[in-house]
Amino acid sequence: QVQLVESGGGLVQAGGSLGLSCAASGNIVTTNTMRWHRQAPGNQRELVASITSGGTTYYADSVKGRFTISRDNAKNTVLLQMNSLKSEDTAVYYCNLVQGLGRLSYWGQGTQVTVSS
Repeated sequence: QVQLVESGGGLVQAGGSLGLSCAASGNIVTTNTMRWHRQAPGNQRELVASITSGGTTYYADSVKGRFTISRDNAKNTVLLQMNSLKSEDTAVYYCNLVQGLGRLSYWGQGTQVTVSS
């Protein structure tokens, strides 16, 4: 089993910045992908950004140029730095770890990000 614990959510004004952190523990294999998803009320969960253990990144178009994902493989942590936040970034943000060629997927409990306009 793998456990994911997120931290860093909160309330911020539009244009501000927040950093999210996710710490993974348990049976983690070397090759994996860590992702941040978000879900706003009434919306489906969407992929925001991902990073492989090799450092390859992906960003949703809506956050490109504003969000930066990074990871520390030695500590099994993934960070999401969010800048120039907009009200539409308001959502619960979930950390997700995928390993085993995608067969195994683990989720954190989520952390609320609220951007006031």
